[in-house]
Amino acid sequence: MPSFETTRRVRHSAEKMFDLVADVETYPRFVPLCESLVVRARRPMPDGREVMVADMTVAYAMFRETFTSKVTLDRAALTITVEYLDGPFKHLENVWRFRPTGETTSEVHFFITYEFKSRTLGALMGAMFDKAFRKFAEAFESRADTVYG
Repeated sequence: MPSFETTRRVRHSAEKMFDLVADVETYPRFVPLCESLVVRARRPMPDGREVMVADMTVAYAMFRETFTSKVTLDRAALTITVEYLDGPFKHLENVWRFRPTGETTSEVHFFITYEFKSRTLGALMGAMFDKAFRKFAEAFESRADTVYG
């Protein structure tokens, strides 16, 4: 099963980076392959976490696929977890962790693992997804530099 993991040191606080990744509606502006993202539901949980259900459409050349995920925002733990619900994947799991390293610096840990339902789709889109996922953390760091200076 393909996976990718990286940790990046950034010049922004863990809280600011959490907020940036949690702002899923802005993803089409800067996330590789993300054509659209629609939040279907958003609800606060009694334990302080927030849960969203979102549809993300990814597109490249003539390929376009939409998948639905459950996104759990855990501000207290500075963690965002994405669980796959429906779409072209057999499996998709994504975790972001933010660790303060100073007042205005942090480490951003990004992990993703996925598998397409169809071997044909996996063969056609797998290399492109792998390349895009490798650029995800960089895209968020660049976005943070733009938003936060």
